[in-house]
Amino acid sequence: MYHTFSVAETIKTAWNILKKNFVPLVVYSVISLFINEVLDFFKTFFLIDDDDVTTKFIVVFIQLIVQCYIGLSFYKLILTLMDREYYEFEFKDILPSAKMTLNFVVIGLLTGVLILILSTIYIFSIKLNVPSGAIEIIELILILYLSLRCIFCICFIVDDDSSPIESLKQSFEITKDNFFKTAGIFVIIISIMVLALIPVILILNLVGLDQEKNGFVFRLASYCWVILTFPFIQVIIMVTYRKLVYSHLDVDDDLSETN
Repeated sequence: MYHTFSVAETIKTAWNILKKNFVPLVVYSVISLFINEVLDFFKTFFLIDDDDVTTKFIVVFIQLIVQCYIGLSFYKLILTLMDREYYEFEFKDILPSAKMTLNFVVIGLLTGVLILILSTIYIFSIKLNVPSGAIEIIELILILYLSLRCIFCICFIVDDDSSPIESLKQSFEITKDNFFKTAGIFVIIISIMVLALIPVILILNLVGLDQEKNGFVFRLASYCWVILTFPFIQVIIMVTYRKLVYSHLDVDDDLSETN
């Protein structure tokens, strides 16, 4: 390949992009967090003492659509910030289309169907006296494998306006020759999330771990953890996606040159 995929170069590029665009990414993370909190409030408000399954489904489905829209807009923002050296952009440029949102919702529903199938298999395996530990390990390996191969489908929906099935195929294609390197990227992502928890845990130890008495501190600490880790993690994912595409197409890597 003209430009092979490099884990070290990917993390370096992601860090440079984060440093250049830290303020807009953090601000957008705060806005996203606020919208999600508002959604949770209204969901709780509308579903209080409501046993109507239809109402619950509608409210949860609306929340899914809004969260998919927010997630896609964040990805579009990152891509736009990565490419803005080539063109100027407006706020409308980071807003996903209704088609993109629908495609993301379909991916979410397909994920739900997969989880339901695996849960059903697990239940039947118990009834058939199959060792539950073995089934759990097999399902965990399957979930991890599919997650790594399918994770970039959302990137293709945002970047190429791909359909759900097409985006899944594209994600499988670009990770085919770099599966273990992609796995390495996500080990780094998990490590970042764990390391970012250390100061949060230290603060909580100082104020006490009683969540009922220190609920506000718990909530504030979790917000800070999300705001500080979420932008970097999403940037790493998008940079990984772009570099895998460059590597798969066997073309030069413009990201490394401009960042």
